[in-house]
Amino acid sequence: MAHTVDSKEHGPVDLVSALARARSPEDPGSDTPRGSMVRAWPGPPCPIPEAAPGELDLRALLRFSLAASDGSGRLRPAPSAGALHPVDAELVVGPGCPLPPGRYGYDPLGHRVHRFGRQPDGTVPGMTVELFVTPQRTVSHYGHRAWPLILLDTGHVAAALWLAGPALGLREPVLRLDGPADGPVAAVHFALPEGTRPLEGTRPTEAPHLPEETGQAAPAPTPHELLTRRSAPPPLRGTPPRDVLRALLATAVQASAGEVAWCAAVGEPQPGLVELAPDGILRPLAAGEARPTLAVWAARQSWIAEAGAVLIAHGCPSDADAPRVRRAHLRAGFAVHLAHMDAVRHGLAARPVGSWQQADLGAALGAPPGRDWIVHGLALGTTHPDEEKTS
Repeated sequence: MAHTVDSKEHGPVDLVSALARARSPEDPGSDTPRGSMVRAWPGPPCPIPEAAPGELDLRALLRFSLAASDGSGRLRPAPSAGALHPVDAELVVGPGCPLPPGRYGYDPLGHRVHRFGRQPDGTVPGMTVELFVTPQRTVSHYGHRAWPLILLDTGHVAAALWLAGPALGLREPVLRLDGPADGPVAAVHFALPEGTRPLEGTRPTEAPHLPEETGQAAPAPTPHELLTRRSAPPPLRGTPPRDVLRALLATAVQASAGEVAWCAAVGEPQPGLVELAPDGILRPLAAGEARPTLAVWAARQSWIAEAGAVLIAHGCPSDADAPRVRRAHLRAGFAVHLAHMDAVRHGLAARPVGSWQQADLGAALGAPPGRDWIVHGLALGTTHPDEEKTS
């Protein structure tokens, strides 16, 4: 199997080599131009019509998941390394939507769509959002460290889409994070609302090109939660209660579908690494203070050494092939996004941490090197930065 992933306009990328280099201590060098924040879609921009009764509300789905809340693009609901947002969304619109069936490009800055093709043969009712990437945006700042971040960002965007459906009372979307190398990096399919009468000759719940996967059975988020979610700026201090930490690890483990493992670095009164045992309790994985080492591994972000706790996704060995690299990073991004949402619901400040170099967790714990690398992280604190300024 080819060790590549297709970046749409930029051709295939050797993920295995890209990840190995990203994990090295090599400096990424100077910034380069990032280009446009939105792909230059063909055709004129079109507003998204209001949905009629029984139609899929595309306007709200995209507003709650992908739309920027200001013209800079920095305030999109899904977090992104360096606020560079490399993920582009193509919409495959079938029957039962306010837009005519076809293929569209989505502009998150203008909250508009560009129709550029007919619907593919076999398109089912509803809408599939296919996620492609423009690597130049992330490469412009992170250089050779970009590709793991691009995959993590795509996982976050998939999660933002996945959460938007339940917020609108829709049935659980169908998630695909293991497509072919020459297709979209990820895809999310939304079926028509419950109770919608099938159109003649169609079966609305069928999505043969999007095999269903088990997601996170958390309470549906509210539209307000989706529109106001943000990554908290450091510092993030204060150790979360153990029951909250246990709940967040459970969310991350379930959302990962076995592609990565999870633990958490905690500080006083008993510094160390903890993990979720099969019976649901927290058990020690290693004793001793881990956060300063994590700060060095995470591109020397010193504030991590004082974070209240850090959730850690780990796995993806050095000999992983491209499909496994892709699945591990997409699932880690997806899981961190859901854990982030849960953390905010518990009153915590949270910030994803995606850039890791020489972060061989397994070797640090005495296992053979190259088998258990840190893939993603979520820093947590009980005290928000704005609270510290006023205290």
